[in-house]
Amino acid sequence: MLAGRLRILLIAAVALIGAGTLAACGNKEKIVTSADTEGPYVDVGPLQYQVQISRQLNPTDEEDRGYFTGVQGADKLGPEETWFAVFVKVLNRDDTDHLSAKDFEIEDTVGRRYSPVAVGGDNAFAYRAGTVTSGGTLPATDSTANQSSIGGSMLLFRLTLDSLANRPLVLRIKSPGKPPEAEIDLDV
Repeated sequence: MLAGRLRILLIAAVALIGAGTLAACGNKEKIVTSADTEGPYVDVGPLQYQVQISRQLNPTDEEDRGYFTGVQGADKLGPEETWFAVFVKVLNRDDTDHLSAKDFEIEDTVGRRYSPVAVGGDNAFAYRAGTVTSGGTLPATDSTANQSSIGGSMLLFRLTLDSLANRPLVLRIKSPGKPPEAEIDLDV
């Protein structure tokens, strides 16, 4: 009878230790480096990135014209090319300031890679790498890009129409921090 009680106490002690260990694991924040759609945040270095929306742009369309401020050759696309914008938001939940990523690319399913085109400094919507303050966002809360209906900073790409057919397109975000890279499948 004493052996039975000791066995029950031993089993209860092991169960309590196991429950404590599992509960401690639940306190860790999960690091997310891949998203199969736009919307979720991914971790790159100490910052989190979210694609607000991605879409084709037309420089002759009244609604899109402002996105092309400071873009050289905006009206000089080839017949098999299109403008494609990815609007991103960066969030710093850390207690220190951090630099945002400078390196982005889009890759299609056949391995074609595209880098963002240069956008002039007078474009209020363009993504500009910089310091994201503790608890802050990029674009800044009071900026034109954040106050717009999209609420993100624009990365502008010149893609081929073939690449739009070879989807999903994947946005890669790279940073020298840990984790060094994340990817997001883009809705096209």
